[in-house]
Amino acid sequence: MTEVVDGEFTAFVQERGDVLLRIAYALAGSQHGAEDLLQNALAKAYARWPRIRGDAEPYVKRILYHDQVSRWRRRSYRAEVPVAVLPERAAERDSGQDTDLRLVLRAALLRLPPRQRAVLVLRYLEDMSLEETAAALGCRTGTVASQASRALTKLRELVPALDDMTDLKEARR
Repeated sequence: MTEVVDGEFTAFVQERGDVLLRIAYALAGSQHGAEDLLQNALAKAYARWPRIRGDAEPYVKRILYHDQVSRWRRRSYRAEVPVAVLPERAAERDSGQDTDLRLVLRAALLRLPPRQRAVLVLRYLEDMSLEETAAALGCRTGTVASQASRALTKLRELVPALDDMTDLKEARR
């Protein structure tokens, strides 16, 4: 029985580990923080693996979100400083301008408060609804909406090129 559990868990981590690490990075804001966050989430999931039914990814993601919220609430987390930056992977059809915009956007995201960054990750990277985001973060939908609005306003201030991109998308419609 243990070998079956180990095999299933190992296969899950090999298949979905990169996606989960990207989500953890977006939540934590640093490579080391993301690795710690994901390692803790996977350890918790492994302990409950025999009881997890169906798709385990939403379960692990929920652990990531909840653990990150717990980190924000702890005073010691606020004093931590990221020490490494996730290296950029080259996109197949990436132009230099796209890379520059991504780097500027990443820097701007890291300047947002952690809760606003989490709201953006869940709403736009994970494509969750207001209700799903609120449930994941343990807050009200109004809080999610206001945090998203403030975060997007701040991002537009920090990265004016985002307004140009929004204008282009609206013009295509």
